[in-house]
Amino acid sequence: MAQRFYDTRTATVRDFVPLIEGEVSLYCCGATVQGMPHVGHVRSAIAFDILVRWLEYTGLKVTSIRNVTDIDDKILEKSAASFADDFEENDLYPAEEPWFALAYRFEQEFTRAYSALGVRRPTYEPRATGHIPEMLALIQRLVEAGHAYPATDGSGDVYFDVNSWPTYGELTRQRLEDMKDAPDADPRGKRDPRDFALWKGAKDGDPDTAAWESPWGRGRPGWHLECSAMSTKYLGSRFDIHGGGLDLRFPHHENELAQSAAAGDGFANFWMHNGMVTYEGEKMSKSVGNTVSPEEMLAMARPKAVRYFLGQAHYRSQLDYRPTSLEEAEAAVDRIEAFLERGADVVADLQLQREDTGSVARALGGESAPEAVYVAQFSSVPTAFRAAMEDDLNVPQALAVLHDSVRAGNSALAAGDVDDVEQHYADVQAMVDVLGLEDVPEPGSAEDSSAHHALDALIQAQLKARAAARADRDWATADRIRDTLAAAGVVVEDSPDGARWSLQ
Repeated sequence: MAQRFYDTRTATVRDFVPLIEGEVSLYCCGATVQGMPHVGHVRSAIAFDILVRWLEYTGLKVTSIRNVTDIDDKILEKSAASFADDFEENDLYPAEEPWFALAYRFEQEFTRAYSALGVRRPTYEPRATGHIPEMLALIQRLVEAGHAYPATDGSGDVYFDVNSWPTYGELTRQRLEDMKDAPDADPRGKRDPRDFALWKGAKDGDPDTAAWESPWGRGRPGWHLECSAMSTKYLGSRFDIHGGGLDLRFPHHENELAQSAAAGDGFANFWMHNGMVTYEGEKMSKSVGNTVSPEEMLAMARPKAVRYFLGQAHYRSQLDYRPTSLEEAEAAVDRIEAFLERGADVVADLQLQREDTGSVARALGGESAPEAVYVAQFSSVPTAFRAAMEDDLNVPQALAVLHDSVRAGNSALAAGDVDDVEQHYADVQAMVDVLGLEDVPEPGSAEDSSAHHALDALIQAQLKARAAARADRDWATADRIRDTLAAAGVVVEDSPDGARWSLQ
């Protein structure tokens, strides 16, 4: 099967062929950093992280861009409020915080949330404030082409003329006459109330640091303009995929498409949008009190389980959170990890046997290359997993293949079929790698520290000495090693697959 994705613009699932052979260019709308990340931000980041990982797994070189909107009405409003005489300082919003400090502080919160859930950094992560010249150049092109105009009220605003672009509304399949007025600046400066701002003239009370010089007066860019300028700067006038949350289709992505196309750019070949997160079937709302934040999720479950939950639905589907959701995700992750832990011992023993066999063969003048055979035989995901991912990134079906392999692997372990265990172990490992589950750190855990690895090496040496003593029926030495480890807080558990250790 060829790779296929649903394209929002055409409302069809169609074959995906990169514009440049062997390479993929991807732009995802990032956060407006005016507050803490919410679960929708993180769900979107995980969905597109899985997309990038899958494309890279298939051998494609991916250039990914995720912007940071670090200048915005809400950022300025929250900063201004912190300087008011009646402002009540709190843990989230300190007093007298400049807008750029507020934006940077919350940008770091987004970075921490992404990192905690194994979302890799994009190739580039440009900030809006670092690309004002590119935005001014884009506005100038639109003005010269007759698709944009300065406001008539002397405010310094510049608007996109929606009536000048016949296909405006094509992304969301809307007619211009059915659209609501755009909520930008003073409508008296517009030719049409549905026109949207490309440039916002500086207002009384705005900080001097929040305005830049332009041919139309000091001001700052409009939200929609920022993404058009940054995506084409890094990916070119035409690129493969533009992604983001479903809530961004209109007006943000509709306006991006219109202004970019009107300026002469081919822009995105595919538009991909992830679905929203709900709470027991209802839209999350602070006023209703049915929200759950990434921070709260991470307090309730391990990061790997949170990532599993947020990434388990089809990216275009609604993801519904219930009080038991994280428990179910934790149980699913535990099953995967338990098999990988037990399977790793079997695979390690097999490889040691192959190494011993190879040594004997070489000593006798023969040839043996068991490691090369292993890599060639077990380096790919199962065919059914590939088919699911090629079918518009069908992660639910891919997870079904993953869990089928875990069940089959456990059956092979119970039956003592080591070759079958090895095959399923390799399959499961390849699938969890593609889904990003292996890259999720466990903050604060011993397993996430270099000290753990050093401790493991020392304990394994003791366990090997104990195993040798037991093989020689030297029970006194074996017991002494076990007692010494126990005194140090190390619990040794014997099993048919060998000894394992854990800390008390």
